[in-house]
Amino acid sequence: MSTATPVTVVRLGAGDAAVVHAGADLFDAPPTAEWTDRFLARDGHHLLVALAGDRPVGFVSGVETTHPDKGTEMFLYELAVHPGHRRQGTGRALVEALRALARMRGCYGMWVATDAGNDAALATYRAAGAEPPEPCVTLTWTF
Repeated sequence: MSTATPVTVVRLGAGDAAVVHAGADLFDAPPTAEWTDRFLARDGHHLLVALAGDRPVGFVSGVETTHPDKGTEMFLYELAVHPGHRRQGTGRALVEALRALARMRGCYGMWVATDAGNDAALATYRAAGAEPPEPCVTLTWTF
């Protein structure tokens, strides 16, 4: 018998800031009103939330990027699942929902970067159909 709380994945849009703020503990830092409204209103920016009842227990964010010689692809920017909902398929459901949205919007593919030692993320992405990881070096600029 499963003890998993069923979740529903919903796509947020302009006017759904209250849902984001209700799940503030899922983010690295508390979401601000300004940035939340800006993200939710921008075409090509996507935030999908897993709800257990009306409580956010996970999210995935994606950003469409278009290049002149490649078309549009989905960048899976961030995935987070509340500790009490991990290892129950919530992360996989979120990634699969973003993948479906990317296909619906005409993206030719989807990609994500994660640390090589992040076994939980790698397992989630593989379970959701991702291809084996490629070696990658990430460089950053901090402003």
